[in-house]
Amino acid sequence: MKCLPRKTLLARPTLAAVALCMCHLSAAQDVLTWHNDNARTGQNLKEKILTLQNVNPRTFGKLFIIRVDGKVDAEPLYAERLEIPNQGLKNVLFVATEHDSVYAFDADTAKEFWHVRLLRPGETTSDDRGCSQVIPEIGITSTPVIDRKRSPHGTIYLVSMSKVQGGRYLQRLHALDLRNGSEEFGGPVEIKATFPGAGAASRDGTEIFDPKQYEERAALLLLNGVVYTTWASHCDINPYHGWIIGYSAETLKQTAVLNLTPDGEEGAVWQSGAGPAADDQGNIYLMAANGTFDTTLNADGFPSRGDFGNSFLKISPASGKLLVADYFTMFNVDAENAADDDLGAGGPVVLPDMTDASGKTRRLAVGSGKDRNIYLVNREAMGKFNPQGNQNIYQELLKALKGERFRGAPAYFDRRLYFGSVNDSMREFRFIDARLRAEPVSITAAQFGYPGAMPSVSAHGSRNGIVWASENGQQAVLHAYDANDLANELYNSNEAASGRDHFGAGNKFITPMIAQGKVYVGTTDGVGVFGLLHNPARSESH
Repeated sequence: MKCLPRKTLLARPTLAAVALCMCHLSAAQDVLTWHNDNARTGQNLKEKILTLQNVNPRTFGKLFIIRVDGKVDAEPLYAERLEIPNQGLKNVLFVATEHDSVYAFDADTAKEFWHVRLLRPGETTSDDRGCSQVIPEIGITSTPVIDRKRSPHGTIYLVSMSKVQGGRYLQRLHALDLRNGSEEFGGPVEIKATFPGAGAASRDGTEIFDPKQYEERAALLLLNGVVYTTWASHCDINPYHGWIIGYSAETLKQTAVLNLTPDGEEGAVWQSGAGPAADDQGNIYLMAANGTFDTTLNADGFPSRGDFGNSFLKISPASGKLLVADYFTMFNVDAENAADDDLGAGGPVVLPDMTDASGKTRRLAVGSGKDRNIYLVNREAMGKFNPQGNQNIYQELLKALKGERFRGAPAYFDRRLYFGSVNDSMREFRFIDARLRAEPVSITAAQFGYPGAMPSVSAHGSRNGIVWASENGQQAVLHAYDANDLANELYNSNEAASGRDHFGAGNKFITPMIAQGKVYVGTTDGVGVFGLLHNPARSESH
């Protein structure tokens, strides 16, 4: 529903009150991108229904399961009060699958509004490309992004991979109408790119994007009218590079291309499915995986050949071009590359402004990788590369994460960060005067196996903070913890008798999504939906 014009509101005060109410509701708890916002905090601060008191096995549990035609590797997205033809205003859940399908469901009842397959005649989903990362097929892997203001009904953008009879592979960017799933803006467009360079995938001084070599794993980013795609390899099957390729959200025309290792190799952007982050100034932050880094620097302290493998990057979309504006690279980058301890297994979070002990405002971002160190960078001076050590970084917590390698991204809430590395408890770290305390202030009793936990947070402002995490395994487990004390587990889906809340096989890199009193969790064949129980003995499948 559209808001009434100002002059209409003044003329009709009764309708004005209704319209203002409905306009306020229309975007109250939308989840339109991975981890809720472009900063990638993972927090929904408008959740009024779920509280510390009612999230427990007696009053909270599985409501139903939504079945779909393939793996759900992308986080489901949510548009509140979307007008559906002949249905009225509905809360709509969007689910993408590795079977190259996109669904729109009633988020409250599981009724299917539309379902489209993105394959053309003679096409199938991609095979696994000889890699075990995404099996048994590759279709839509990364989390899409939604723009509710684009086109009359709003648009969902996503990338699909497919295979043509004869063995050719395709990567396409789609823009679908939110109300019916139809293609918009003349789409889809086939993703192609070139970049100057003499690296691993070059021909005559030009790097060429080969769609069969790449997987869109990290979530899409929509920033200032541009949809950014980022690219990773299938396992470490060479040749490949890290690519960032932008497209106009209005026309689907390519706007900018950046290759992160143009004269080297590798440097993929995968981030365990986490999306590139962005700040309010329009800068993009991402963490490149292991790959060539030029330890010889130019006069400005940047790699001499422009190769940024295994680095924490700040990218500026200045003048229609993508440029690395600043970066941080570990002093032992060569050793970490050799050990496959890539920083790019983690995703960045842009933190809210903080004030340090001297009263100075600090603008920070945080990330961690397989080495289990927590890296806090000053977004105005990230630290670059120093072979003598990491002393130029804002703050580094050595081996702050235990267990095995860290994969994924933390969640942020109320001056706290929540991390969950492989075979370890989830850990809560707190900020004091814009510095992160070295030791966690609380941890979960449960340990999370591969690939660890990718938490989300629901709260009403700073109240009723709940940390949600999905545990991978033959039977997935949804956990809920008190955000003030992770030792206080409020709920898990194994607690209820007779498997009441079991919802399917676990899947890796799954982030719970919370909206309007419900929690949505992807699995290998659907989405588990949890909320307050009207009849605690009841559970359904759809």
